[in-house]
Amino acid sequence: MSDFLVAIDGPAGSGKSSVSRAVARKMGFGYLDTGAAYRALAWMVQNDSGIVPSDLATDPSRLKQFDVNFKISTDGVDNSVMLGAENLTKAIREPKIADAVSEVARIPEVRAFMLELTRKLAGSCQNPGIIVEGRDITTVVLPNAQVRILLTAQESVRLKRRSTELGRNSADEMARQISERDASDAKVVDFMTPASGVVLVDSSDLNFEQTVSAVLEIIERQIHKGNND
Repeated sequence: MSDFLVAIDGPAGSGKSSVSRAVARKMGFGYLDTGAAYRALAWMVQNDSGIVPSDLATDPSRLKQFDVNFKISTDGVDNSVMLGAENLTKAIREPKIADAVSEVARIPEVRAFMLELTRKLAGSCQNPGIIVEGRDITTVVLPNAQVRILLTAQESVRLKRRSTELGRNSADEMARQISERDASDAKVVDFMTPASGVVLVDSSDLNFEQTVSAVLEIIERQIHKGNND
């Protein structure tokens, strides 16, 4: 089990996945993208004619069909996602899956299931530490993590970054998804204001390398503090 937990939260498009992967590589930590679990569940619902999102609320036992298996990355790169024997690593990144994520993520029974799954996965990592990123990680899932960070940026900045990455047509679709995801997630968790003990990193005026450095500094400061206690 990892001795050092880093929890990173933030809104859609904040860069928490790419920043978390880079930090994990530099620190030699494991990396876990909890959003991939929600995406895999959304994929299962979309591709199983016998399940609709409301079933997961009225009959949580249906979640037992969610036979998901993650490869905890030891290098910040390899994060395969399997559902049974099917590799969903690429399929869960399709735009239609992003549209479906919020519908399943807002179900309390799903969030409770994912909470236990995330804790189990984080505890199975054999690296000296692990970076766990996703929604409400800092407050609900891993409130006792040694480092808890809320990584955010102004919506206009997040959209601009995605436009650069994806091109105009894809970016227009992403803008819609980000705005809708923000509105939906805001009903479940306050992801723009850090809770007590959570460090805010606003990357609105930072480039990628500066954001990674800011997160590394917070982690290294806590490790140094722990070594001197």
